[in-house]
Amino acid sequence: MTDIQKINEMILNESQFVDKLIKEVSRVIVGQNYMVERLLISLLADGHVLLEGVPGLAKTLTVHTLANAIKANYQRIQFTPDLLPADILGTMIYNQKTGEFITQTGPIFANFVLADEINRSPAKVQSALLEAMQERQVTIGSQTFKLDEPFLVLATQNPIEQEGTYPLPEAQVDRFMFKLKITYPSKEEELEIIKRMGGGVQIDVNPVVTTDNIIRARKAVHHIYIDEKIERYIIDLVFASRQPADYKLEELKPLIDFGASPRASLYLKIGAKAHAFLDHRGYVTPDDVKAIAHDVLRHRIILTYEAEAEEITTDDVIEKMLNEVEVQ
Repeated sequence: MTDIQKINEMILNESQFVDKLIKEVSRVIVGQNYMVERLLISLLADGHVLLEGVPGLAKTLTVHTLANAIKANYQRIQFTPDLLPADILGTMIYNQKTGEFITQTGPIFANFVLADEINRSPAKVQSALLEAMQERQVTIGSQTFKLDEPFLVLATQNPIEQEGTYPLPEAQVDRFMFKLKITYPSKEEELEIIKRMGGGVQIDVNPVVTTDNIIRARKAVHHIYIDEKIERYIIDLVFASRQPADYKLEELKPLIDFGASPRASLYLKIGAKAHAFLDHRGYVTPDDVKAIAHDVLRHRIILTYEAEAEEITTDDVIEKMLNEVEVQ
């Protein structure tokens, strides 16, 4: 028998830093609560994030601010068509004095790695980054190096400028836990932005959390209780994308080319636990799953040409699934 009360007390204690961290980030970042919350969930769930949004929405600033507030190492890599895998991972350099090769590590060796405009580099560069994301290690020459913990890759791509880009293959996009769609701020938020940022005064971020806090919180997240009914609900959601007719969603069958992969089920479970952690709860509810469903499934469901012709988006499909599939 699981002692929910004990788990609740532990999570309440371990999650104390969350509000302090969000408050510190909000001193610099106006609005974008959705983005900040999802970045924290992916950090706690040991996942990676693909951010899609037009320029100027504070994507880079948010990641940098979060890294500073956690007292973590931060590196930004600007992806360009002439970038090489060695520019990311590192390389062997010959030392003429000693006659030996020495290893020079690349910017991938950081806690937070911002891969800016990832779709501007060719496939071999993208795959070098994605391999490091999956394996959590890098091989340079004959040596293998473990990457720092926590390790979080945040890749950005611009949805409006497609000329000179190399779209990420679906199989590689699947390695990202979340795909976030970042939208414009509200009028009130934009007014606050120009007041806060237009004065020429830089706001310094204070480190309020350490990487050790994050690593300990990750372990606590795994102890959060999830009922088997909710686990089955997660499986039903994922299977509804593969076999919609079995869930009274016949209208979706001609719209979906490929359903979500098993990674979707894994990330829905751990993501729902991390969402509960942010809410200082030691148990998962169906609402935790629904809250992150769009971000987990958005890039994993591949639509048909028919869906695109009818201007139906993956978010429309996910919304229909969430409305029809119930917790049994």
